[in-house]
Amino acid sequence: MSKIKKAIIPAAGLGTRFFPATKTIPKEMLPIVDKPTILYVIEEAMQAGIEDIVLIQGRGKTAIEDFFDVSYELEDKLVKDGKEEILESIRRVRSSVNIISIRQKAALGLGHAVYCSKPVVGDEAFAVMLGDEITFAKNESENIMSFLGKQSCDTGASAVWVLPVEPKNTHKYGIVDVGPDNKDLSKGKKVLSVIEKPSSDKAPSNWALPGRYVFNSEIFKYLENTKPGKNGEIQLSDAMCELARQSEMMAYSFSARRYDAGDKLGFLIANIDIALEHPELSQDLLNYLRAKIK
Repeated sequence: MSKIKKAIIPAAGLGTRFFPATKTIPKEMLPIVDKPTILYVIEEAMQAGIEDIVLIQGRGKTAIEDFFDVSYELEDKLVKDGKEEILESIRRVRSSVNIISIRQKAALGLGHAVYCSKPVVGDEAFAVMLGDEITFAKNESENIMSFLGKQSCDTGASAVWVLPVEPKNTHKYGIVDVGPDNKDLSKGKKVLSVIEKPSSDKAPSNWALPGRYVFNSEIFKYLENTKPGKNGEIQLSDAMCELARQSEMMAYSFSARRYDAGDKLGFLIANIDIALEHPELSQDLLNYLRAKIK
């Protein structure tokens, strides 16, 4: 399998967990300190050598496209005011990757969103990155997406990142079944099946799917034939289950910091942690927190 060059970012969700803030602002554009959430995701993709970012968007999500477009008046003013460094991260995206937008005409689920990318992806292997999940690798030379891409290229199989969760939290995630020998997945285990958001008593393991995948194009065949499941949506996990049963999909653990910015508490924690690393904010925020908890 050749190098992974395309990443799909599904961004058509309604963002109901953050309503009414997301009535007019896509949840992917909510800021983590001073950058929109989705920019962290795209920067992770860029670090992994991704060349094409395919945004799957719904109605009312044009703010994401606009963010990466040129705003002549604003940018000209920033340059004239000597604040050109503010534009650095956006310009880096423009010069490094292609932003491609596809409209998901109806909110039919994550599986349907991924299937919408088929005209752009074709027969290539590709990554899927959830737009409200942020990760930071401990080693800057390799992040989760570059790791999964390498594993997939080496084996020819689809590869997914998994992390352990408490049994009480299995109902929040897709959970993989990798058989009884499931203590160490650092070198990968073959996925036997995937269950979407099972209760703790029905979960086959505590290994959860937090939103980083590399699929070969076989996944489209299974997505095409997947019937609506939970909540009447076409679930990516159902197609993954068929892919695992009829072909091969490997699950890997990988050490990284991860924030669920699509969850209110996770969003707040991400803002606090990243602000504590910000050179202009860290000390003042730390002083405030210390005073608050006395």
